Amino acid sequence: MGLQPLEFSDCYLDSPWFRERVRAHEAELEKTNKFIKELLKDGKNLIAATKNLSAAQRKFAHSLRDFKFEFIGDAETDDERYIDASLHEFSNFLKNLEEQREILALSVTETLIKPLERFRKEQLGAVKEEKKKFDKETEKNYSLLEKHLNLSAKKKELQLQEADSQVEQNRKHFYELSLEYVCKLQEIQERKKFECVEPVLSFFQGLFTFYHQGYELAKDFSHYKMALQINIQNTRNRFEGTRSEVEELMNKIRRNPQEHKRANHFTMEGYLYVQEKRPAPFGSSWVKHYCTYRKETKKFTMIPFEHRSGGKAGDEELFILTYCTKRNIDTIDRRFCFDLEASDRPGVPVTMQAFSEEDRKLWMEALDGKEALFINLNKASAKREGSAQLDKIGFTVIKKCINAVETRGINDQGLYRVVGVSSKVQRLLTLLMDAKTCNEVDLENSVDWEVKTITSAMKQYLRSLPEPLMTYELHGEFIIPAKSGSPESRVNAVHFLVHKLPEKNKEMLDILVKHLANVSKHAKRNLMTVANLGVVFGPTLMRPQEETVAAIMDLKFQNIVVEILIENHEKIFKTLPDATFPEPISMPVSPPNAPPRQSRRQGQRIKRPLAVYNLCLELDDADTHSSPKEDTPTGSMDSLSSQSPTPAFSSSPPGLLDRNHLIMDGGDLTDWATNLSGQSRPSMVSWMNTPSTNPAATNTTPSAFSFPNPATGSDRAVESVAHRKARAVYPCEAEHSSELSFQIGAIFEDVQFSREPGWLEGTLNGKRGLIPQNYVQFL
Repeated sequence: MGLQPLEFSDCYLDSPWFRERVRAHEAELEKTNKFIKELLKDGKNLIAATKNLSAAQRKFAHSLRDFKFEFIGDAETDDERYIDASLHEFSNFLKNLEEQREILALSVTETLIKPLERFRKEQLGAVKEEKKKFDKETEKNYSLLEKHLNLSAKKKELQLQEADSQVEQNRKHFYELSLEYVCKLQEIQERKKFECVEPVLSFFQGLFTFYHQGYELAKDFSHYKMALQINIQNTRNRFEGTRSEVEELMNKIRRNPQEHKRANHFTMEGYLYVQEKRPAPFGSSWVKHYCTYRKETKKFTMIPFEHRSGGKAGDEELFILTYCTKRNIDTIDRRFCFDLEASDRPGVPVTMQAFSEEDRKLWMEALDGKEALFINLNKASAKREGSAQLDKIGFTVIKKCINAVETRGINDQGLYRVVGVSSKVQRLLTLLMDAKTCNEVDLENSVDWEVKTITSAMKQYLRSLPEPLMTYELHGEFIIPAKSGSPESRVNAVHFLVHKLPEKNKEMLDILVKHLANVSKHAKRNLMTVANLGVVFGPTLMRPQEETVAAIMDLKFQNIVVEILIENHEKIFKTLPDATFPEPISMPVSPPNAPPRQSRRQGQRIKRPLAVYNLCLELDDADTHSSPKEDTPTGSMDSLSSQSPTPAFSSSPPGLLDRNHLIMDGGDLTDWATNLSGQSRPSMVSWMNTPSTNPAATNTTPSAFSFPNPATGSDRAVESVAHRKARAVYPCEAEHSSELSFQIGAIFEDVQFSREPGWLEGTLNGKRGLIPQNYVQFL
């Protein structure tokens, strides 16, 4: 269980549990601060050691260069000349190597030390300053409040009103500061994931670039590096999306805290001052308690809690409420008071003081007290009502918009990301949703409506539905498989749940997802990959019934569900699911009697070879496009719904490339790297520019990574196995979206060797994918 989200509504309650959660977040950031501090120290020591090693290597190179073999006689043989020149060549090699090592030492400072120091100073340091302000305002607020509550009720009404106004103003200031501090805490908790890891990733890339002659090591790291680089950019994108959602929720609560009070099992909760009577002549004292009440059971609990003493809570006291009455100022020298009587202490009332008259009215209403005013505090959150419905007009609106987009703007860069002008979008929606004018609107041929206006209108229409397209009821069930299980079990679970949707919802979802799948096929031009479409349509098609920070943190899983829908549209909407709900399947291992799958490096992996090619992304190599300068980053090249990596690049012979169709134009990767958000560092882009070792590939893929040919090493071996059939001798569960799952006896068509060592490519039931070579027999 990770850190609990800090709800903005809890800032107004300021409960002991809220303070405990705040302290947990603060402790985690302090631990992160110490880790970065120690890492910076070790990094500087590493730079110093690297410079010392470089100096020793240069001295060794000078020794090699200065020595010269003498020969006997007046001439040298060819062998002697080569031997004589070898020491000089060794010296030049070390000299060039040390030049690269100096670049490495400088890059460590730029890519690791400075970013971490900047994050520690600008982000973690800012949180510390916010904490000081928050603690100071806490002390000030509750001191002033207690002083205010001690005011005599016999003072002049004008003085009391001025005092009330001053306390209210101070309370608002405290709540404002509390909201901002909570928002900052959660922002840094999310930000640190990529702000700390990205510099370390940059450092390791520089290190492995320096040791690139260790080809096997660099090849293994290349797959990991590409995958991690993509994850960083999607988080950065959910983070940006999540942060905007959180800020919107904070502003809503700031405007009207009571309307966004979280639904819970308590009828009423909050702080009250409880009168504790003492023996004469000491009078009585007033102690602040956090109180909760449940009307169904009439259970009233009190926990003494003092913010100014380090937030230490006392023992909980529980009693059954008998009655509640209001105390007038002529019976007690304090305002906002009322009496409670417990069933186990009849005739011994407990006097309590609320923070204000409005607060007392709320308590009196909840406790069914005398002279209580009806205020429905725990009113249910009203559903978002709108004129949009899943009726005939609704289907017409969506179909008209989709037809217009596919006719006019399927290749527009940033499709669905670039938003239209709000007034134009609203005007278009008004026309489309009116039965009289809907058929008169020509979106496919009219230049009056821009594509971005049409896409924005369609998204706005879907958001305006009284209930999201994937329903409130199934929201939690859709989220569960996105958080666990293998790629195939996720698809099966989503498949099952889609067919539980109401018929109109499923029909509309089918139309929309089919369109999004078509948009993703043009990702090379419009830059809208499956992952990008998930970011855009996740919050549009799915949203929780209660709007909280915890729910917003699930946005990334909503995106994954939409990615699964897009990638598996045909299966999900055109076939029926299994009769029973599929349980999440953990990542499988080989059967006991199955042979171990081949590994590119024996002893390093024991389960199966790691596939770095993705058959789902057969992009056209013909066109290369420059990256647009959009305000929003375009995100990753692939979807995270199945945790599939970006396609790698090969230096295989041209014939092999033509047969497998798995090579993506290298220029696109460079464009994609250029298209990262403005915060992307130059070093990140430079990682993409590893030159290919294949001269033939240099002309077409200047930025491609090179991978080895299959174990056969020749086109002849590949030809020998092309178009053959094979039968499975062991069952296999796919661990990757580019792999095939199968049972014993499955027959594969058109089997070929893959460029991935230890793997074959074949077709099973119309789907093509990777097959472990030692799991099948050729027929």
